[in-house]
Amino acid sequence: MNTIGTGTIDRPLTRDPQKQDLTMNPTFTDTPVPVNTDAIESRQNRNHAMQLIPEALARAHMHERLQEAESERRAHRLAAARRMQRRAERASLRARRALAMAVMQ
Repeated sequence: MNTIGTGTIDRPLTRDPQKQDLTMNPTFTDTPVPVNTDAIESRQNRNHAMQLIPEALARAHMHERLQEAESERRAHRLAAARRMQRRAERASLRARRALAMAVMQ
């Protein structure tokens, strides 16, 4: 159902402000300006908090990366310790065999 008129607030008939119905566009003097310093302060705090979000995300990301790096270092140290332990056990077996061979002669 298409009616001829000025349209609605959401869908004006034209985008040209000069041709729109004045009742659809209230002037700024019609709406009272709220004088609420708490709202302004709250808005500023929210904006400040919003600006700190990327910094907090970066900090969390770096913390996670540091934990991953530390975990990887621990894994490398553990693997190296196991290799050295196996090498020491083989050396101990060789020494025992050599001692047994020396005693047997």
